[in-house]
Amino acid sequence: MAFSNTYIIGFAGAVCVVCSIFVAGSAVALKDKQDLNAVVDKQTQVLKVAGLVKEGEPIKAAEVTKRFEENLVPRIVDLATGEYVEDVDAKAFDTQDAMDDPATSIDAPANDAKVQRLPKQAKVFELKNPDGGVGAIILPVQGKGLWSTLKGFVALSPDTTTIAGLTFYSHAETPGLGGEVDNPKWKALWPGRKVFDDKGEVKISVIKGQAGPVAEDPYRVDGLSGATITSRGVSHLVQFWLGKQAFGPYLEKVRSGAKK
Repeated sequence: MAFSNTYIIGFAGAVCVVCSIFVAGSAVALKDKQDLNAVVDKQTQVLKVAGLVKEGEPIKAAEVTKRFEENLVPRIVDLATGEYVEDVDAKAFDTQDAMDDPATSIDAPANDAKVQRLPKQAKVFELKNPDGGVGAIILPVQGKGLWSTLKGFVALSPDTTTIAGLTFYSHAETPGLGGEVDNPKWKALWPGRKVFDDKGEVKISVIKGQAGPVAEDPYRVDGLSGATITSRGVSHLVQFWLGKQAFGPYLEKVRSGAKK
C-alpha cells in the first residue's frame, strides 16, 4: 500500500510530538530526583575530602546525609572581610548560585584560573572534632581546565596552610588524561603539602613531571601525564581561591584567631 507524502509527513510529525511530550514529561518527573542526586554527590565529595568516606566505599544516600550532618558545620564567609556572616541560612546557601547572580557577586579580578565572577559570600565547611574543635576547613574551588570548568573542594588542616585533601565533583576533562584528577592515587599526593611559604604567599603548584616527597618538596604536586593544561588549571584554581583575591582574608582571620 502506498502512502501519500502528506500522510507520511503528518505521521512523522505526530510521532515527533508524542516523543517530545514523553521526553519532556520524563525530564520534569525526574528533576527532583536528579537534583537530590546532585546534592548527595556533592556531599559525598565533601565527606571524601574530609576523610569521612574512603575511596570506593559503597555508601547509601541516607548514610551520606547522616555523616554530613553529624560531622560538618556549614558557615558563610564574607570574602572581602574574611568574617563569618551569621544572618544567612548556611544550609540553604549555594555558592554557585551566588556566583551566577549579579546581585550577589562581582567581576573577578584578572586571574589565571579564568574565574569570571566572584561571590560576595561563600559557604565553607568546618569538620568537627570529637573534642568540639575544628579538625579541618573545607573550601569550594573551581577554575578552567582544558575542556571544562573543574569544580571541587580543598580541605585544609586547622593551621590553614597544610592541605588535607582535594577532590572534584564536576568536570569534563579527557578520560585517562585530564580526567585523572579523579584518580585516587593522584589525589593521595595532596595531603601534607603546604599552601603558603614563610612570607604568607601562595606557593603550592602542580608541576610538569614528578615532585618529591612531602617532607622534601612540600609546595609541589606531580603533574598529570599527558594533561599539562589540566594540571596547570588545577594549580591556578587552587592558587586563586586560597589567595588574597578569594579566601585569603578568611584564612588569615582563622590563623590570627588560632594564634590568639
